[in-house]
Amino acid sequence: MTTKSPRAPRGTHSQDLAVPDPEYLAFWRERHLSTLTTLRPDGTPHVVPVGVTYDPGARLARVITDGASSKARNVLAAGPQGAPVAVCQVDGRRWATLEGRAFVHDDPERVAEAVRRYAERYERTPSSNPTRVVIEIELTRALGRG
Repeated sequence: MTTKSPRAPRGTHSQDLAVPDPEYLAFWRERHLSTLTTLRPDGTPHVVPVGVTYDPGARLARVITDGASSKARNVLAAGPQGAPVAVCQVDGRRWATLEGRAFVHDDPERVAEAVRRYAERYERTPSSNPTRVVIEIELTRALGRG
């Protein structure tokens, strides 16, 4: 007996991470909150609202947060191989999900770049936070429905 590989649901489209459809990229540039899903050490999902930016040229998504946040701790707990995560945004029937491996960085240049991109997308500069880190997601999949 042969089995068919699972298909994406009707209306769901995979995206090229480096060169997404213009509509998909435009959706990621609009001002929307997203959710970030990380896994706790016990394997249960932790889902929180976040601001996220998508950099298709680098195949990265970035989330700024406090280094002591649960999301940062969950990513760090996964170890040096990174944590599997997803970020998703929804607007009516439109949705977009980015999946990949997340890593926490406290390097000032990386954090500053993430803050700059956040300020550009959300049209506001976040308040100063000396314990801010960036969660960088090395993307492996992009899905969405326009």
